[in-house]
Amino acid sequence: MEIEDLQKICHDLPGTTQNIKWEEHLCFNVGNKMYLITSPDQFPHTASFKTSDELFDRLIGQDGFSPAPYLARYKWVFIDDISRLGQEEWTEWITQSYQLIYSKLPARIKNEIQSG
Repeated sequence: MEIEDLQKICHDLPGTTQNIKWEEHLCFNVGNKMYLITSPDQFPHTASFKTSDELFDRLIGQDGFSPAPYLARYKWVFIDDISRLGQEEWTEWITQSYQLIYSKLPARIKNEIQSG
């Protein structure tokens, strides 16, 4: 997996925008809220994403996963190499992270995204 693969998955989700934060992190957002953080200038490429409370502990127990720095209290996980997961797994985790963030957006912003 490459950053471009993650980028394509993200841009298939409605209302996704991207920007650079903290000078080196490519972030994917919905309603101006992050749902995926990547580090395209690092090698191997790393990423962080939000997960459910139920899956957080399971994920951080797997090789290459850990609580995301500064965001773990919000159930974000960090993966030390994006190539640890395949296309199908990344699609699942990114979509879940997107949905968790999207579900908390105000109705007005959801309507804007849906109307497109």
